[in-house]
Amino acid sequence: MNTEKKITRVASDKNTSGAAYTPTMKDKQQAGNFRVLGVALWVLAFVVQIVGIWFLFAYAPLEASQQITLIAILVVDLVLLLVGSSFWKKANRFDPPSRASSLFVLQSQLGVVMAFVCFLPVLVVAIIKKEFIVAVVAAVALLGGSLGSADYHPASQEQYAEQATEVETLTGKDFVYWTKSGNRFHLYSDCRYINTSNTSEIFEGSVADARHMKNITSLCSTCKGKVMKEKGITEEQLQQAAEAAKEAPQGAGQPEQATEAAAEETQETTE
Repeated sequence: MNTEKKITRVASDKNTSGAAYTPTMKDKQQAGNFRVLGVALWVLAFVVQIVGIWFLFAYAPLEASQQITLIAILVVDLVLLLVGSSFWKKANRFDPPSRASSLFVLQSQLGVVMAFVCFLPVLVVAIIKKEFIVAVVAAVALLGGSLGSADYHPASQEQYAEQATEVETLTGKDFVYWTKSGNRFHLYSDCRYINTSNTSEIFEGSVADARHMKNITSLCSTCKGKVMKEKGITEEQLQQAAEAAKEAPQGAGQPEQATEAAAEETQETTE
């Protein structure tokens, strides 16, 4: 089946060879812009919280209208936090940290930390001032902000390289297809899960491109199985190719050669 959907090429020059992914200078600049925006919004969120704390000290006990005003302030605080966290998560997709870094968890989940920074102080003050309705709203905002700011699929240099190596091992190049609404990248543009009546546009590019655009983290099992069947590739060979890529020097990964070596080793073992 040939796809009749609009195909949009996401052109880039990614380096996923070896054990880790190296972002391009353009990617680093994009990540830097997102991080600046994220931090700026977090600073604004913290300032808004300070306004809320001042409001508590200035007017407690609060009248009904003042409670509504303070709750509105907390809502603005939450919106700024969540938007800032979304920019931070985008930045990490363009310039992912390494899992080997001691700061990996902190960099990946900094939005959760900022949720506590932006809501815990006002929550404590509200309890001290016995403004329990405001305290409940602040607690809900803290919980919602933490959950909304968490990155449930944190990007890493190693993960990008592992995913690209798998695709290169299967097809010979780091090239996949995906859609805006999908949650997997594909090896065939006419895969039945991507070429549907609900799909108007299909994107193509590298694994990193798919991660940048939508943070797609999984390969379509149907596409994978089809390629493995056509080329006679086994899961063992894929694993051996992945291990060979991890051991290769940065920039020297050659998944196709690794697959051939794995195939020869498997053949020798069976003989």
